[in-house]
Amino acid sequence: MVNFRQISESFETAVENREFSVYFQPQFNHSTGALIGAEALVRWISPKHGFISPADFVPALEEMGLIPVLDLYVFDCVCDFLKKCIDSGKALARISVNMSRNDILCEDYIDRLDAIRQKYGVPTRLIHVELTETAAVSGANVVVSAIKKLHDLGYTVEMDDFGSGYSSLNILKDIEFDVLKLDLKFIEGAIGSERGGTILSSVVRMAKWLKLPVIAEGVETVEQADFLKSVGCDYIQGFLYSKPIPATEYEKLLSGKSIGTMVPQMNIDQFIDAGRFWNPTSIETLIFSNFVGAAAIIEVNNDFSSIDILRVNQKYVRELGMNLSERDIISIKPYDTLDGDSKEIYKATLEKVASTREEQECETWRNISSDCCGTEKVCVRSSIQLIGESKVSRLLYVMIRNITSEKQTQQDFVRREENFKAAVEQANMFLWEYTIATKEMRPCFRCQRELGLPPLIRNYPEPLIESGLFPADYADMYRDWMRQIDNGLKSIEGVIPLTASRIPFHVRYTTEYDEIGRPVKAYGSATLVVDK
Repeated sequence: MVNFRQISESFETAVENREFSVYFQPQFNHSTGALIGAEALVRWISPKHGFISPADFVPALEEMGLIPVLDLYVFDCVCDFLKKCIDSGKALARISVNMSRNDILCEDYIDRLDAIRQKYGVPTRLIHVELTETAAVSGANVVVSAIKKLHDLGYTVEMDDFGSGYSSLNILKDIEFDVLKLDLKFIEGAIGSERGGTILSSVVRMAKWLKLPVIAEGVETVEQADFLKSVGCDYIQGFLYSKPIPATEYEKLLSGKSIGTMVPQMNIDQFIDAGRFWNPTSIETLIFSNFVGAAAIIEVNNDFSSIDILRVNQKYVRELGMNLSERDIISIKPYDTLDGDSKEIYKATLEKVASTREEQECETWRNISSDCCGTEKVCVRSSIQLIGESKVSRLLYVMIRNITSEKQTQQDFVRREENFKAAVEQANMFLWEYTIATKEMRPCFRCQRELGLPPLIRNYPEPLIESGLFPADYADMYRDWMRQIDNGLKSIEGVIPLTASRIPFHVRYTTEYDEIGRPVKAYGSATLVVDK
């Protein structure tokens, strides 16, 4: 292993003799197998010392302040490679180059970088600039200015080694990166760990909201790649697909592989500003929290097999009841609370929202549990609409209303109605309702079943007199009854022979009034007269 002094003495000659070679580590879309680009990495093969590891020479050059020289050398090699690809008509895929903390602090570094690009005539769309998390932390104001300058020149800027430090989330909040690269150790800690997997899934979801494509680097196994794909990260770099390779081998790869591009993970509906929605001080959050009903944001994977609750407002918490907290609700897996039929109803509703892209509504029964209240069956009416989608999931806005008491009242009414029907059957009675203002009569189920009456009779009682249900010799008397009821008579009753068979029934009317005493409805009944 070479020491610091040997690196210092050999560096200038090594640059002049082009002992440094640029290798390319390809990046792929694991879902399609398409090549999406590569990261440029430097290798030093010294005639005197042999292969010198980047782990040895990079820290040494950083300490000597020579990293900008090496990075510009690498950038020149990358531009030269891209120019040759353009001139020869080869397939093109963008290449990422590294920018270190020392580069950022070098005042004219970006100007010199772009001068090299212009010399070769390479478009900026083919070049990404990677900044490590460590470099970003080194001086926020300097980094912000550097990234703005790179953006103004048309470069895409990647945040490298995300998750390797403690300030990653703050950096994403303050600095406008275009692509997120997950650190190898971050991935290793997630695979096979429920907690790590949850964290990794949340990071990918957050990136979707920020519209940041995510590249996972250091992927070595199919298990890792498949897990990343399952949480929405398709883009990978690592030994599973390819180690860093020389330019000549990468050229062959360009010729033999389909070329893809990176796209933002989540396409948010044009009416939703994701950044402002998650900002606790924004007007969007104010409206969500205070001026809409019981609302939630949920994420559903594309085969509708899994649902995650991402956010709820306080009205949602109160509406669901059971003394649950916001944290309790977010930890609930909605499908686990639904009974068989309700689960199918809810899933079908989600599928319809996705296919029609229109708001849909459903009612489902859920078993909700809490430490203080145990488990209760709750009926929830949900109105669901689509607000965003990606290749692996959809984002939905849900408004709910707890209609348990309404459903229970309805069920009680149905039970009472069934009991009433049974009693009517046993008593051999006919019942009907007469609306005075419209002269409409609505017969009971027995009237419809045994007398063949329709559900609604207009201009009552004339159609029934014409049908012979009321005999002709009783028609005028019955019309007079109805006139008295129309004029407000409280009740009237008598025995009338009904139907062509002139079967005697005891007919009775009772009148209902409004708040100022006007007759509104009358309720009629007919009971068979039985000789004693």
